[in-house]
Amino acid sequence: MSDALSEDGSDINQDDSQEEDVMTPAELIAKLEQAWLNEKFSPELLENRSEVVECVMEQLTHMEANLQRVKKGDAKAGFHRMEIDRIRFVLSSYLRSRLQKIEKYFPHVLEREKSLVEGQPSLLSPEEFAFAKEYYANTETYLKAVALKRMPPNLQAVDMLKAVPEPCLDSFVFLRVKERQENILIEPETDEQRDFVVDLEEGSQHLMRYRIVAPLVSSGAVQLI
Repeated sequence: MSDALSEDGSDINQDDSQEEDVMTPAELIAKLEQAWLNEKFSPELLENRSEVVECVMEQLTHMEANLQRVKKGDAKAGFHRMEIDRIRFVLSSYLRSRLQKIEKYFPHVLEREKSLVEGQPSLLSPEEFAFAKEYYANTETYLKAVALKRMPPNLQAVDMLKAVPEPCLDSFVFLRVKERQENILIEPETDEQRDFVVDLEEGSQHLMRYRIVAPLVSSGAVQLI
């Protein structure tokens, strides 16, 4: 894990050979919430944010330890407990959303993971990759035991990539623009492309096809809502 919490939990340091980025706990939680909303509302599985998840878990450990030192009857304890519970809910919901997508699209997720070239970020964390492979193997075993072995030999093979539907990237999503974007093609498959070129102003909200804004979601230029 490249991100580390300071001993008092006041900031998080990401250290590499060239530079060091400092992030406050509030900024860390904001990153978790952004990843959570994007994952919750996008039709496809997004790049894993395991470093953020690990740092949030460490931050929760520090918060729990600090809460133990609060005197009984202190009104602050209740507020701190609610904040801890809120962060745990967001974290659990984020991880649950990812697992649900892995279960729903597992052959396509694994195929995409196999096709990554060197330098491309991994879609899955090591734990998610192990889960996806195990889910794939268990599904194949179940299908063979329950149905395929009772079918004619020429029908006993199943192509999971064809049997399991892909995510619908043409579904519509709501989004908020965080960084101004110019010349966005709303309907790039049409012949009159210039009629559909728009600029997305910072702070504006839109309803658009996910396929069009998927790169902007990945870069953080827009936030799904």
